[in-house]
Amino acid sequence: MREGIQETLSAHINELVSLLSTRVAQGKGILQPHHLVDEYSSMMRVERGIEKLDDSPLAKVLGSAKEAIVWPPFATLAICSRPGVWEYVLVSIFEMKVDHLTVAEYLLCSSSYILELDIEPFNTSFPRPTQSSSIGNGVQFLNRHFLSLMFHNEESLEHLLDFLCTHRHDGHDLVLNEQIQSLSELILALARADEYLHTLPFTTPYSKFEFEEVGGHTAERVLESMCLLLEILQAPDPSTLEKFLGRILMVFNVVVVSPHGFFGQANVVYILDQVCALEKEMLLCIKKQGLDVMPKNIVVTRLIPEARGTACNQRVERISGTEGAHILRVPFRSENGILWKWISRFDVWPFLETFADDASNEIVAELQGIPDLIIGNYSDGNIVASLLSYKLGITLCNIAHALEKTKYPDSDIYWRNYEDKYHFASQFTADLVAMNNADFIITSTYQEVRGSTKNVGRYESPTAFTLPGLYRVIHGIDVFDPKFNIVYPGAEMSIYFPYSARQRGLTAFHSSIEALLFSDKQSDKHVGMLMDRSKPIIFSMARLDRVKNITGLVECYGKSTKLREPVNLVAVDGYIDVKKSQDREESREIEKMHELMKKYNLHGPFWWISVQMNWACNGELYQCLADTKGAFVQLAFYEAFGLTVVGAMTSEIIEDGVSGFHIDPHQPDRVADAMVDFFQQCQKDPSYFFFIYPHDDVAN
Repeated sequence: MREGIQETLSAHINELVSLLSTRVAQGKGILQPHHLVDEYSSMMRVERGIEKLDDSPLAKVLGSAKEAIVWPPFATLAICSRPGVWEYVLVSIFEMKVDHLTVAEYLLCSSSYILELDIEPFNTSFPRPTQSSSIGNGVQFLNRHFLSLMFHNEESLEHLLDFLCTHRHDGHDLVLNEQIQSLSELILALARADEYLHTLPFTTPYSKFEFEEVGGHTAERVLESMCLLLEILQAPDPSTLEKFLGRILMVFNVVVVSPHGFFGQANVVYILDQVCALEKEMLLCIKKQGLDVMPKNIVVTRLIPEARGTACNQRVERISGTEGAHILRVPFRSENGILWKWISRFDVWPFLETFADDASNEIVAELQGIPDLIIGNYSDGNIVASLLSYKLGITLCNIAHALEKTKYPDSDIYWRNYEDKYHFASQFTADLVAMNNADFIITSTYQEVRGSTKNVGRYESPTAFTLPGLYRVIHGIDVFDPKFNIVYPGAEMSIYFPYSARQRGLTAFHSSIEALLFSDKQSDKHVGMLMDRSKPIIFSMARLDRVKNITGLVECYGKSTKLREPVNLVAVDGYIDVKKSQDREESREIEKMHELMKKYNLHGPFWWISVQMNWACNGELYQCLADTKGAFVQLAFYEAFGLTVVGAMTSEIIEDGVSGFHIDPHQPDRVADAMVDFFQQCQKDPSYFFFIYPHDDVAN
């Protein structure tokens, strides 16, 4: 692969030098992928009259380049040759030559450093896949690997037997008791149990059995478990092992960590939904195991004395919709005492180590013991969970949700420019530590781990990077590591459902949605106006920050008279009154929104609504906007798999040109053209809306 890339670049050295010469003449700098593609497209348009990016070998290589560092008279390229695999090349502009670089040589081009970090030697003995298609399927790979060992080495089966005999909860054996001393005894015992259980009705409860260690709550369930175990012992396969291990209860008490922000019943709902679903699944598994145990799940977050009308000053709060889950709040403190006020997630780093120490004592006291699993959320939650896992000796799961390194291009090279506001040096270091300490990492999509042809993966980004003057990382994380496991996100189907099921609509919200969308009153809850209610509505809902790029959508809409003519725009996000926001970045975006409304005179086709916390009403809002034959638009610069996108897709509001359109936020003019074309097509032929947005009534 390396030779192929070098050969391609060398064969097109004239075009490559022509592409990079202008940038080299401008001095040192860094080019992002869209810069390379845009400049190559412009060059082809000027030299050959080609309007679109061609499919030449050079274009394909440049399309796989994720970064270029200009270092006159040289330019270096970081190229993703295949998912998870990177190549680095040096282009000499004066000598018109292409050479291969190691990752260390590539990073040296960007800056000097004090410390070099290489995590790879710590992981060399651990098995990992080599195929890109296996990225994110860690459990499946480990099952196959474990079975291959079992098949060739009977000692591995002995380890399985030891585990089954010693696995217990509160002194109660969960699978086998210690009377089973060998594999032959186990097979004989399984045969006898099978014979006995077949004399009982399948619905016989385990309390009626003549033996205690059952692995199920009924005769049928126990028989199924025993058959799976026998298959593993006699003819193992990965799916059987996964099914069997999935029946063995390993987790009874879980701690979920998310320190920053006002964490309560109405905020960070996806983590609360996660806890509710987790408890529900745990209760079901415990019941099927034949046990009478109540799981204990705790969300650990920050206690904020100045709670601003929330419950964040309460130490313990029960999570509604659960039987026994609670929020446990622990204050931030320093040598100056307890921190009373809310602070931005970017400013929490000095408090987290002490917070972890305090939280460990509170957790053990609350659970009256050690939890079985700890789950970190976000960068701050993951590093706290990592510290707790190390201190308490428990299994660690990481869920990033968002890693700032991919959201802020060049935030590693120019970290000093961001340090006062974002403290990226602390955050990137914490991410590196937490990811490598994690026993497993849950991600939403394949692209989140290793990216796409246009974007670096969220977890791929720390593979190699430099914080100039501080340290460089030549092997930070390996996306082939089996700790990565994809769990695809979903939506609450009672709230978000296809437009073809419109009869299920939550009609009780219609009057409030009508008032929300078409009021002419200006307040700190909504500003603007929709003067022509007959127009379709372009809709977007997101957090109001730079990466979500709501202001980019508003500017794209405001600049395009062709787009403003046929459609209205509705944005639901953040605060409208800048005085209410304590987040620096959100405040800047609020001010920018007001400026854009004035600049493009949007009082008439645009309605800006502050964030809505009623999620059921939000679900129906998608349906009502679809009634206008409108469209949901997500123009974020980076989004692995956002909740609003999941909601929109579930409501069928994204295969390009089939159920929606892929758009590039770096090319707002083309975004506007795509939307104009769609709505013009719908005006000419109303059935086109249903071609893109399938509706069963029309299809039939």
